[in-house]
Amino acid sequence: MFVYNVTIKVANKISADWLDWLKEEHIPEVMATGCFQEYTLLRLLEVDDSEGPTYAVQYKAESKASYNQYIEKHASALRQKSFDKWGDSFIAFRTVMEIVN
Repeated sequence: MFVYNVTIKVANKISADWLDWLKEEHIPEVMATGCFQEYTLLRLLEVDDSEGPTYAVQYKAESKASYNQYIEKHASALRQKSFDKWGDSFIAFRTVMEIVN
């Protein structure tokens, strides 16, 4: 199984609305692609939150092919929707991991 991890630092001024949007719109859209079987939403602790909270969303894919399908067919449009809605009030970085146990 593969984990697509998206870590996002969100500006305080949008954090409450952004979290609602993430849970009610964005994550359901990502899951509706059919590329992932489950997800976990986390808030990072013991980090500097003075400019806003930091979250991570971990999407689990059965195969690297499923993850690749998401990247090739869906990721760009969903990322663009995020930028169109929130502008530069957040920053995200992404990693891909393989579960080994």
